[in-house]
Amino acid sequence: MTHAASAQPPSTVPKVNEITLDHPWEWLAKGWKDLRRAPTFSLSYGGVFMVVSWLLTLGLMSENAFFIVPPLAAGFFLIAPLLGIGLYEISCTLEHGGEVRFCNALTAWKRNEVHLSAMALVLVLVMLFWMLAAILVFALLYDQPVPTWENFVPVVFLSAQSPLFLFSGIAVGGLIAAFAFTISAITVPMLMDRRVDVFTAIQTSVQAVRTNWQAMALWASLIVMFVGIGLVTFYIGLIVTMPLVGHATWHAYRDLVPAE
Repeated sequence: MTHAASAQPPSTVPKVNEITLDHPWEWLAKGWKDLRRAPTFSLSYGGVFMVVSWLLTLGLMSENAFFIVPPLAAGFFLIAPLLGIGLYEISCTLEHGGEVRFCNALTAWKRNEVHLSAMALVLVLVMLFWMLAAILVFALLYDQPVPTWENFVPVVFLSAQSPLFLFSGIAVGGLIAAFAFTISAITVPMLMDRRVDVFTAIQTSVQAVRTNWQAMALWASLIVMFVGIGLVTFYIGLIVTMPLVGHATWHAYRDLVPAE
């Protein structure tokens, strides 16, 4: 099986399809179908996300730095489009009737590695900016003792002792998340599927979000909900929710960018 990369000139930004509010639900249905067709590989990816999340959390807790975990978890949403490349490749392989292999993620990366690496750099920089902004907001506006694992939620979210801190954190995080989603909603699947440069892929993603802002806002909310479920279940839910969202993202790209 071959995934023929597009011969389209890198400077050409394709037009995007207009979609309805039904489409995000259809993407999830198609993603669930892909997960069921390749459960071993899909759930293995989810298991990797779970184990890495556990290790990071335990490491920060051992250093009495649990307060970093929430902004780090929020930052996970910012780079998740890149981490799903193996899942996109599984859906692409199933679409073409090929044989699914776990190492296909590396194959997908090599297909357009220069521009995928550039997108990785962009998303990592966005995440680092978010982490710095979160630490800055915490340092400037949080005037209580550093919360621990046991009292984090009651002190930060339920006590109302630092409303300005909570409001500022949500506002700053929301703006950065909206920016990250806009530039990356379909960028990574497009880069692995077509021979386009990172600027063209980002422009296409921005155009897709702008043209279909209502449906894409729903899609962003669904991503937050499903990945959030994975996070609040002590990461166990990530075994299923990450593959589901990853496969669905491939179908989002397919619906939004017309086939050539």
